[in-house]
Amino acid sequence: MSIEKLLQKNIDESKQGEILQLSENKKASRKMYIESYGCQMNFSDSEIVASILDKEGFSTTKNITEADLVFVNTCSIREKAELTVRKRLEFYNSIKRDKNPSMLVGVLGCMAERLKEKFLEEEKLVDIVVGPDSYRDLPNLIAQVEDGRKAVNVFLSLEETYADINPVRLGGNGVTAFVSITRGCDNMCTFCVVPYTRGRERSRNPESILKECQDLFNDGYREITLLGQNVDSYLWYGGGAKKDFKKVSADAKENSLNFANLLDKVAQVNPKLRVRFSTSNPQDMRVEVIDTMSKYINICDHIHLPVQSGSSRILKLMNRGYDREEYFKLVDDIKERIPNCAISMDMIIGFCSETEEDHKKTLSLMDYVTYDFGYMFKYSVRPNTPAARMEDDVKEDVKQRRLSEIIKKQQDHSLLHMQEKLGKTFEVLIEGDSKKSDQHFYGRTTHNSAVIFEKGNHKLGEYVMVKIDDCTSATLKGKVI
Repeated sequence: MSIEKLLQKNIDESKQGEILQLSENKKASRKMYIESYGCQMNFSDSEIVASILDKEGFSTTKNITEADLVFVNTCSIREKAELTVRKRLEFYNSIKRDKNPSMLVGVLGCMAERLKEKFLEEEKLVDIVVGPDSYRDLPNLIAQVEDGRKAVNVFLSLEETYADINPVRLGGNGVTAFVSITRGCDNMCTFCVVPYTRGRERSRNPESILKECQDLFNDGYREITLLGQNVDSYLWYGGGAKKDFKKVSADAKENSLNFANLLDKVAQVNPKLRVRFSTSNPQDMRVEVIDTMSKYINICDHIHLPVQSGSSRILKLMNRGYDREEYFKLVDDIKERIPNCAISMDMIIGFCSETEEDHKKTLSLMDYVTYDFGYMFKYSVRPNTPAARMEDDVKEDVKQRRLSEIIKKQQDHSLLHMQEKLGKTFEVLIEGDSKKSDQHFYGRTTHNSAVIFEKGNHKLGEYVMVKIDDCTSATLKGKVI
C-alpha cells in the first residue's frame, strides 16, 4: 500500500480515538503526536503527558509524518480495544519505516503495563512503554531511547495523583474539561484488569481539585467532569492511601472529606460551572451523594451507574459487591430524591456461565430502571483476571443474539426518554458545532442529552434555553427561545 493510502487509512481509523492538539509552543524544537483510546481517564492522562512534555520542548501535531515522538494511550478493558491499538502501532511503524526513521513510538496507559514484554521484545512495535503512574519519568525514558536503549517504566504507585500538574486543555472545545480526583481501583471485579494496570485507589488533595476547577472557570470553561475509576470511594484525610485510613488519628478522621463533601465544595466554586462525575460503583454510592446533587442546580441530573448484569448470581461471580435488589434500592433512592435524574449504565453480555434465565433477568432489570442510555458489550476474557480462570462457555452466536436484544431494548428506552422531552424547554450548554451542519450548534442538557439547534448569534460556552420539537433515540432537536 502506498504511503498516501496509508495516511488516508490513518485519518479514517484515528476517528475511533482522539488526537490531542495543543497550541503552538514557540520554544518547542520537537513535535509529538498523541492518540487516545478507551475511558475518559485515558483522555485526561494524555493531557497530563502533553503538559509534562510541553515543558521538555515538545509541541503537538496532527500530522504524524512530522512527529518526532508518537504515543498511543491505550485501553485494556476489552479485547477489541487491544486489537485496535495493535493495528495503530503497526501503522505507526509503517510511517517510521517509510517516512521518518528517527521517529520514536511509545505506548502509554493500561495496555502498556499489561503487554510491555510483547510490545518491546517479542513484536518490537515500540521504543517506549510507560504505565499510568510513570508519566513523570518520560523525559528520562526518551533520553534512554535516544541513547540506543529500549525504555520501560510501568511501576504502580500508592501515592501518585499528578495533583501538581496543570493538564493542558487546548486540544478540547474550551468549554468542558475533565478533572481527575482519584486513581486506581480496589474493587477487584473478576472481569476487570484495572486494579492490575492502574493500581490501588488514591485520592487527590481537595485543595488542588478546587483550585483546578476555579482556574478552569476563570479560563472560560463552564462544565467539569470529576473523574475516577470509582469516584464514590474518594476519601481524603490529609494524605496517604485509602487503605491507611484506619490508622490515622481521630482528629484527622473528623476532618476527612468523602465524595459527597467534595462534590458539595466543587458545586460552590461558581453557580455557572456545571458539575458532572464518572464513574460511580453501585456498592460504594451513598444516599449522601444523591442528597448533595439535589441541593445544587449546577450539579447535573445524570448518574452513570454501571450494573453489568441483572442477575444476582452473575453479579456475585463478577464480585460486584451488590445484588439485583440492592441495585433496585439505589435506583429507587435516586428517583425519589431527584425525580427527573437520568441514569445510564454499562452492561456486559455473556459473562461466564450466563444462562438464558440470567439474560432475561437483565432484560427485566432494564425494564425496571429504563436507562436513558448505556454502553453494552460482549464479554471477552482479560488475561490474568480471576474470571480468566472461569470457563468462557457462552457461545459467540448466543452472546451476539443477547447483545442485539439488549441494544434493541435500550434503543427503545432511549427513544421513550427523548420523546418525553418533546415540547419542553431545557437549558443547554453550547459545546461546539454539530457534526452534520456548520449552521447548527451542539450542546447537552443537565440530563446529558445531546441537543442540536441553529446557531443564531450565540457562541461557545453560552447557556441557552432550547425548546425541543423533534428527536431521535440519541439526539434532541429544537429552537432557542
